[in-house]
Amino acid sequence: MQEKSIKTPLTKPPKNHRAGHRARLRDRFKKAGPDSVQDHELLELILFRAIPRRDVKDLAHSLIDRFGDLSAVLAASREDLLAITGVSDGVADDFLVVRAAALRFGQSKILHKPALANWQDLLIYCRTKMVENQIEEFHVLFLDKQNRIIADEKMGQGTVDHTPVYPREVIKRALALNATALIIAHNHPSGDPSPSRADIDMTHKLRDLAKGFNIDLHDHLIVARGEVLSFKEKGLL
Repeated sequence: MQEKSIKTPLTKPPKNHRAGHRARLRDRFKKAGPDSVQDHELLELILFRAIPRRDVKDLAHSLIDRFGDLSAVLAASREDLLAITGVSDGVADDFLVVRAAALRFGQSKILHKPALANWQDLLIYCRTKMVENQIEEFHVLFLDKQNRIIADEKMGQGTVDHTPVYPREVIKRALALNATALIIAHNHPSGDPSPSRADIDMTHKLRDLAKGFNIDLHDHLIVARGEVLSFKEKGLL
């Protein structure tokens, strides 16, 4: 009697949980908006363009782990980005383009508009522009008679904890632009927004010098990781 062969059921291959991941992530972002995705997922969406046919989830996590958060990744230098395995010139280019677009968007919301009436937009712009800088930078926002911002210029760059500021050069530039008011800002790479004695003394010196030319100093902003400190709000100006 011929024995019947017994067929053993084929074992199903393990399910690939990442199959269709790109489509699902894009669909979630499209339907639910930016608040529906985490930092590493938003980073993945950016990476999809530069790396179209490879899984980028691990790379996104590696970048967040290395730099801290999405903001820090996008603000990183080309050299630091290229040091990460998996980051190509194309990826670095895309990050720099996204950062430039964010700054241009923020600038468009404040330039030639009343600064005091758009204060939150101004704070967001200053934070986006300076918070991730690893050295101190000193910026001056020049305002006209209607308190509209007519220019934003970097007028000092220094070290991790100091930047030289020359009040006379600030006033000279203000007069050239016919500015009647100023808002100054600089960053603290340490993350601590507390003003130093030198910060306070420089601010008062600039305020007093500006008064002699009928120019108002509205505020001095210190941009740090978790806070933008206002001299005006703290009673220092």
